[in-house]
Amino acid sequence: MTKSTTNVMTNKQIKSASLAASLTLLTLASLTLTGCNTVNLGFGEAAKETPAVTLDETITLEQVTQDVTYLASDELEGRHNFTPNIRKAADFIAKRFNEVGLSPAPSALDFKQQYLVQRITPDTLKVEINGRTIASDLLSVATTETEFNWSSNTVSVKDQPINTVMIGEGDNMRKSLRQLNHQGGQHLVLLHPKHEESFKRYQSYFAQGLTKLVNKNATEQGGVIVIALTDISKVKQFNVTGSANVSTTTLSNVVGVLPGKSKANEIVLYSAHYDHLGVKPSIDETSSDSAQQNNEIFNGADDDASGVSAIINIANHFAKKGNNERTLMFAAFSAEEIGGFGSQYFSTHVEPASITAMINIEMIGKPALFGEGTVWMTGMDRSNLGEQLNQTLAPQNLKVYADPYPKQNLFYRSDNATLARLGVPAHSFSSTQLDKDQHYHQVTDDIHSLNLPSMLQVIKMLAIATTPLVDGSITPSRIDPNKVKRGGLIY
Repeated sequence: MTKSTTNVMTNKQIKSASLAASLTLLTLASLTLTGCNTVNLGFGEAAKETPAVTLDETITLEQVTQDVTYLASDELEGRHNFTPNIRKAADFIAKRFNEVGLSPAPSALDFKQQYLVQRITPDTLKVEINGRTIASDLLSVATTETEFNWSSNTVSVKDQPINTVMIGEGDNMRKSLRQLNHQGGQHLVLLHPKHEESFKRYQSYFAQGLTKLVNKNATEQGGVIVIALTDISKVKQFNVTGSANVSTTTLSNVVGVLPGKSKANEIVLYSAHYDHLGVKPSIDETSSDSAQQNNEIFNGADDDASGVSAIINIANHFAKKGNNERTLMFAAFSAEEIGGFGSQYFSTHVEPASITAMINIEMIGKPALFGEGTVWMTGMDRSNLGEQLNQTLAPQNLKVYADPYPKQNLFYRSDNATLARLGVPAHSFSSTQLDKDQHYHQVTDDIHSLNLPSMLQVIKMLAIATTPLVDGSITPSRIDPNKVKRGGLIY
């Protein structure tokens, strides 16, 4: 799930502290699966009693544990998009898809659906307003262009006008920039010094560079937003020049298919993202040398090795059943953490109208506030999929809950949003207590922070709940794409 973060603990500290808890978890796992109610093992909030999910042995704790453990291992070093380690993760997922009986998707040779992204990092920026040169530490730029050269005598660039925008002391900076981002084009922003604190955050974010999907068929234009923190309130003349460095990287989605029978042209899509934050430097406070710097691995066990493990094992379940009337597609997306480019590329290689529903699984490794083994979904009011799934689960006294964090806009913060914008009943399913999860986007999100029995119950429940989708007996209503907000064009 996408969000910027800060580092609070070292990997070494948390792993040593949580090892005993992890061993206890695995030792007691069978109690959770064989009893009538789940067992509170002391992970997160005290769990409410939840009926155990009964299912055959096509989904087991042993296999789920093996899959999530490898994906979250130090060997993969956090599965960052621009490192060789994400390719190791892709190889593993492709191998598992093959083992459980999937075939490569038509657009995915050997299960790998390759695409290109460009990383655009600001290099130079000079701004002069009313004859005054603005200091570099008071400037920031978000750009999808490698070069730009504006002046007050220039009417437009690439048929886009150059806009000067004032964000005053009492204006909402975030809202104003969001509007410019959705609009695209060329913008010179004069930002009142009152917004200095927020400006510094944007400046740091933009300095890291932006990522852009290389899509030859794309018609949408990007643009440039230059921000100057200044007390100038009226622009008489300006000159702006800037450049950016570009690097191109090949990334891969991993996509497997289980062909359907009587309704082979209808697709049920199960998805999760397998990229995460990689390795970041941090100070080792336990070292005698206070300046010693270590590399901390952001393992991403919950986010989203848990979801990838889920789709692998759900694929195994339905492959062993062999009675899917609809075609089942299983997609592990890359680049979710840097803008959802994997799912964006995927959406150009499948007919959205053919997708009956998208079950996007995002962070299911820890108990939800509704109890161990429970799950909630985003955007329940946007289609009747949740209602249909709950009708299936009712005989077992189980249910899928509505998103308990509506203010977090989680419907837009994972790969489901891309397909929802095309009308697909696309929802994310999660159990994270995002408002309380101290491990989210931290080095502590490793295998020892997971409640594996709870995670197993969620996977089994999703397999049961979606069985009527698979056998073709239910068809959810479509999402109205006109009611789904578009993504930004620049950042």
